[in-house]
Amino acid sequence: MSRLALLSGWGCDARIWRPLDEHWPADLAVDTPDWPGHGTRPALPHPDSLEALAHAMRDALPADAIWVGWSLGGLLATALLDHLPAPRALVLLGMGERFCHPEGVDEAALAAFRGAFRRDPEATRAHFLRWQLRGEPAPRSAHRRLLALLGEATPAPRTTLAAGLAQLARLDNGRRLAQPPCPVHRLAGEADPLLAPAVRQAADRRIPRAGHCPMLSQPERLAAALSAIAAAPQRRLTAPEDSP
Repeated sequence: MSRLALLSGWGCDARIWRPLDEHWPADLAVDTPDWPGHGTRPALPHPDSLEALAHAMRDALPADAIWVGWSLGGLLATALLDHLPAPRALVLLGMGERFCHPEGVDEAALAAFRGAFRRDPEATRAHFLRWQLRGEPAPRSAHRRLLALLGEATPAPRTTLAAGLAQLARLDNGRRLAQPPCPVHRLAGEADPLLAPAVRQAADRRIPRAGHCPMLSQPERLAAALSAIAAAPQRRLTAPEDSP
């Protein structure tokens, strides 16, 4: 049986994946492990340490699974390739080699966001949750669904969230993805506002009528795309295509 491990992004926890629950095929095992500091998992004393993160996530990210990292989750999952046995395949959803891009979210914009987070973490996270939904076909509906899943309370300690922002600013996976130890698949919503146009176009699959959060706006299409990869993880898609 194929196995997926779905990893959430910044400001969210594993509940973000619940809209996909009814769309998985019966022969696919799906795990949604939380990052340290999220859900019931204790926070790391040094949340910016990749070595500590790898140790904490070792059992949740086995080599016989396909790791699916969304947004910051994709950035971290790729970085953990240096510290954990390689998975059967890695799926990057809404993330490229790095987060900042001159034609997407540039370094100045991220620095301003980090400054706002230091001043008012809760309000800044709430703003981000709305902002990332701009590319969805019905942003207000998607926001209501997001709040129904996560609530309005911050899902992790301030230090954990601050470390995640630092990782968004710092991590560059260009070297790791140039010679990856496993097949790598790139998925993107066709209207993802956090990705530069070139990064969206370079994706192996673009999900129609979706932005940065296709699990909210297009759960059936996203589940179908991930299930197809799980069925043949050794085969990397060679040309960009739109999911049906």
